[in-house]
Amino acid sequence: MGAVLNQNTLESEAVYIFREVVAQFENPVLLFSGGKDSITLVRLAQKAFFPAKIPFPLLHIDTGHNFPETIEFRDKLVKELGLQLIVRHVQDDIDNGKAIEESGKYSSRNSLQTNTLLDAIEEFKFDACIGGARRDEEKARAKERIFSVRNDFGEWDEKNQRPEVFDMLNGRIEIGQNVRVFPISNWTELDVWSYIASEKIEIPSIYYSHEREIFERDGLLWSASEFVYREENEIPVKRRVRFRTVGDMTCTAAVESDADSIDKIVQEIRESAISERGARIDDKRSEAAMETRKQQGYF
Repeated sequence: MGAVLNQNTLESEAVYIFREVVAQFENPVLLFSGGKDSITLVRLAQKAFFPAKIPFPLLHIDTGHNFPETIEFRDKLVKELGLQLIVRHVQDDIDNGKAIEESGKYSSRNSLQTNTLLDAIEEFKFDACIGGARRDEEKARAKERIFSVRNDFGEWDEKNQRPEVFDMLNGRIEIGQNVRVFPISNWTELDVWSYIASEKIEIPSIYYSHEREIFERDGLLWSASEFVYREENEIPVKRRVRFRTVGDMTCTAAVESDADSIDKIVQEIRESAISERGARIDDKRSEAAMETRKQQGYF
């Protein structure tokens, strides 16, 4: 019973945050990746504004190296729910010289999303960007408020944040500023999966155990894709894996798993000794990788 009450409390908090966003901001948008957290946000937004449709668009910053299953799911969800989807492409910034493609063993387009995102915010004049970050994921995210103010360059100052006492959310911003909003900030990975289970939410197939060609590097299982750099001695093999977190395939590792249902995934997470971000290759570039990206304008 306690778990049910906790889930109800988390849902109510998220619904409250969504309604505060629409009440306090003129032009919000939901940052959508096609991953479990942003899918959960869509369901919560539906509940917040039912019976009306979600009153803001979805924005996806497409690196061009996303998992095909995720893109297919994104398009299917948007069509089924009748939502507006805005897509901006990192490849366009590479083509016009605004971003420089990385090369080599650990090359990735993940960090290149920042400029594309900031340009999209400027293009559409979004004043609030709703994202699925959670405090349990990573220490930099644990520092961030639910309403996180960014300056006119999109930068986050971790030493200059507003207090959020008694659940009061202050959305006042100056010209040029915008706010990142995190409705599931207080959720854990297990909370998200438990909610997906109870709500019977559909998710992309790559979250479930499946056979895939992978190769091992640095103790991680990398997807053997044309977009992922691989040395001659890194031979692909077929293994049963799934993904705990979904991002650009150049920075998202798989985990060995036989969990082919939501219930098995929940049980697997309960027993896991590593965090969800342990499968994110981009976080391993430095101790402060996520915090540095946030300071530069990252999600």
